[in-house]
Amino acid sequence: MFADDRAGLVWGGLFTVLLIYAAYGDVRTRRIPNRIVLLVGATGLLYSVASGGPLAGLLAALQGFGIGLACWLPFYIAGWLGAGDVKLFAATGFWLGPLRTVEGAVIAAVVGGALAVVWMVVTYGMRRSASTLSLAVSVPSILATTESPERARRTLPYGVALALGALGAGWLPGGWLL
Repeated sequence: MFADDRAGLVWGGLFTVLLIYAAYGDVRTRRIPNRIVLLVGATGLLYSVASGGPLAGLLAALQGFGIGLACWLPFYIAGWLGAGDVKLFAATGFWLGPLRTVEGAVIAAVVGGALAVVWMVVTYGMRRSASTLSLAVSVPSILATTESPERARRTLPYGVALALGALGAGWLPGGWLL
């Protein structure tokens, strides 16, 4: 998507920098500020209109936003993701359009699952992680986060997985997944 020409590389570089910044902030503070989400969304809207034309670009951007929101909002409602994570991925939909947003969500889910298992083992150890995962199969609600500061420091910064999924969808050749 971005590697087609020089302008695409510049836009792709901006997309990459913004997502790395968001992921880094999520790792440090377990928050993705609204200002970075707005910046990702606004520049994505500009990119889509500039590369796809006013109407087609706007339509693709809005579809990507809607799909990005629809993919991850249920996980926020279940308490498994933060609002910043969902907003960030929806904002990347402005950049990616509908099909690549779906690709990005699939990549993010796979990466996030792998990161979650590694994170649990590093944070809690192998025995406790295996016990929690086996219990979560029958009672998924035990994975829901709480708001305590102590718990927040131990949660997985899922913005990293979402950023990697969006970057994969933006930089990999089109149509490779779907």
